[in-house]
Amino acid sequence: EPKTPIKYYVTASQVPQIYNYGGDLDLFSSLILKRYYEALYQYAKLCIDLVYYNAVNLHLPITTISVVEGTALGGGLEAALSCNVCIAEEQVQMGVPEIRFNLIPGMGAYSLLARSVGIRTAEEIISSGKTYDAATLHEMGVITMLSKNGEAEKSANRFMKRHGQFFNGMQAMQAARHRYAPIDYDELLDITRIWVEAALKLTEKDIKMMKKLVEAQNQKNIDETKRLRTKQDRRFVEQPTVFPMMDSHGNIVVRDRRANRDQRRGAAFSSAASASRAS
Repeated sequence: EPKTPIKYYVTASQVPQIYNYGGDLDLFSSLILKRYYEALYQYAKLCIDLVYYNAVNLHLPITTISVVEGTALGGGLEAALSCNVCIAEEQVQMGVPEIRFNLIPGMGAYSLLARSVGIRTAEEIISSGKTYDAATLHEMGVITMLSKNGEAEKSANRFMKRHGQFFNGMQAMQAARHRYAPIDYDELLDITRIWVEAALKLTEKDIKMMKKLVEAQNQKNIDETKRLRTKQDRRFVEQPTVFPMMDSHGNIVVRDRRANRDQRRGAAFSSAASASRAS
C-alpha cells in the first residue's frame, strides 16, 4: 500500500455562495444541436474520471472530503457527493435539475445516490428536479455532515481532527464500504453512454429550456463575480496591472508582489489536509 504525506484531500470553492454549478449547458446544447456524440461522450468521461477518483480516494490511503459552502447543482452535486465525506452548510442549495430539460444527470448521480440512500429515494431526487437545502438532504442521508452557515471550514477541521485520532480504524471502515458497495468505473461509463444517447434525443423545446437555465446560470455568475473584489479574492480583476509599479512617492516597486500570491492560501484547512480549491 502506497504511503502518502497527507491523510485528507479536500475540495472546496473560492467563489462565495457557489460550490459548483455543474456542466457547461451552453456547450452541451451546442454539441447536441451539432450531433457531436463523441465530443459529448469525451466531456462526460472527463467528468466521471473526477467522480471515480474522488470516490475511490485516489486509490490512496486517504479520505476525500467536499466542503460545500455554496450552491451545488447537477455535476457540481455529483462532484460533492463523490467524495468519501460531504460537509455542507445547512442553507446551501443542492440538486440535479436536468429533468427540467428532459434529461438525467449522467456523471455519477444515480450510482452515488442509489448507494447512499437507495434506488427509490435516488430516483425521487433525480426525477423531481428540485433544489433542496442541505439540511433536508442530510435528513435523507445524502449529506454526511451538516454545518452551520459560515462554519463549514471549521467543521471540516474538527472532523479531520476527530477522524484522525482513529485513522486506522476509519480507513478500515472506508475499505469495508468500498468492498460492500464499490463504485465501478465501467458502470459510470455505461451510464454516461446512456446519458449521451438520451441527450441526442432532446427536442427543440428541451434545448430552449436548457438555454433558459444557461442564461440564469450566466447571470448568477456575473452577479457573483462582481462581489469578488474582496481581500480574499483579488485575483479577479478586470484590467491587468502594468509594471513597473510605483508607490505614492513615485518610486518603482522592484518586484511583482503578486508572484507568490498563491502561497497566501497557505493551508486552507489544517496542516493534515491537502486543500484543492475548485472554482
